[in-house]
Amino acid sequence: LQLVESGGGLVQPGGSLRLSCAASGFTLEPYAIGWFRQAPGKEREGVSCISRSSSNTKYADSVKGRFTISRDNAKKTVYLQMNSLEPEDTAVYYCAAELACSDSPVVFSSWGQGTQVTVSS
Repeated sequence: LQLVESGGGLVQPGGSLRLSCAASGFTLEPYAIGWFRQAPGKEREGVSCISRSSSNTKYADSVKGRFTISRDNAKKTVYLQMNSLEPEDTAVYYCAAELACSDSPVVFSSWGQGTQVTVSS
């Protein structure tokens, strides 16, 4: 399973970015997709997750109300819309695939290479 993230970059506080996680070489439907992030010197943490059918979504408390996860199975892509970005959101963002959502990154078996998000004025 190959996942490719894109959409990261440098944005000012209060700005927005939309991250994409594209599946390559496999169909996305059987998998839940999670977004995780890792800041320098910190552990990787769960940000959001979407179930296979999009019926269930989960968010970390730190991003609730600001981030929205969605998926387009036909395009084999999962999105993370990030609004009202804060400097604390600065991290490398990863997407990962597994059969069900989990808060724990160790559960996920397939990972993308990550995309850098930097929130700074």
